[in-house]
Amino acid sequence: MSALSARWGWPALVGATWAVLLFLVLPTLVAIPVSLTPNDYLSLPTNSISFQHYADLFVSESWRNSVLQSLGIGCLVTVIATTMGSLAAIGLWRLSSQLAESVRLLALAPMIVPPVVSALAFYKFFASFDLIDTLTGVVTAHTLLAVPYVLVTVSAALATLDQRQEQASRSLGASLAQTIRHVILPQIRPGMLAGAVFAFIVSWDEIVVTLFVASRAIYTLPRKMWDGINERVDPTIAAAATVLFALTLLMVGFQIVKQGRAATRPAAGGEV
Repeated sequence: MSALSARWGWPALVGATWAVLLFLVLPTLVAIPVSLTPNDYLSLPTNSISFQHYADLFVSESWRNSVLQSLGIGCLVTVIATTMGSLAAIGLWRLSSQLAESVRLLALAPMIVPPVVSALAFYKFFASFDLIDTLTGVVTAHTLLAVPYVLVTVSAALATLDQRQEQASRSLGASLAQTIRHVILPQIRPGMLAGAVFAFIVSWDEIVVTLFVASRAIYTLPRKMWDGINERVDPTIAAAATVLFALTLLMVGFQIVKQGRAATRPAAGGEV
């Protein structure tokens, strides 16, 4: 019985894993053939395929502006969230106390609280400062949602870093800024890169908070897709969904490749 389990256990586990993955991804993959339909309504292509809806996505001024706004906001959020999250993670790592753990747990609240609760809080707070439907308001909201992801990834990278390296750097006359720049940051760069990828994806895909804090002046791609579903079921929505999925998959794949190279580099060096 044990030999039979050893023979079939691993293939069964792999098969179950792929079945779960397909179950999760299949609804998203349906958008790909729908985006290729030649019809002006949501349907699967039958006799032919057409790329006209992808052309509409980049030729139509409203769709093109939504894509550009999402990319611009995503890049801004990535830079700000990566900087804030990395510095916060380094500060909490240096404290290494119960207070630091409490602050870290509090900083993860945006990941725990339901999005609609965060959206209501942002709306109430931003309305008091006239930040509704402004670039500053949307970037701030997306940044607050993205910072916890950076904090988690950078904190994981810092967990493997020996604090005595910082102490040695300071004892040799380096300032705190020099120590962070030349000793700490080079060793936690993979964690920062992972955090940056997650920060961009969070901003790129965000819809719930955006519906509350943006109206017409700020019109991101997910917001445009939401309005398109409510106002007119246009197959361009499927094309936009495919682009969203493809870019997200590209970013995640890029991060996986970077992590793979970082993992094999020390081994290669050890062999030499």
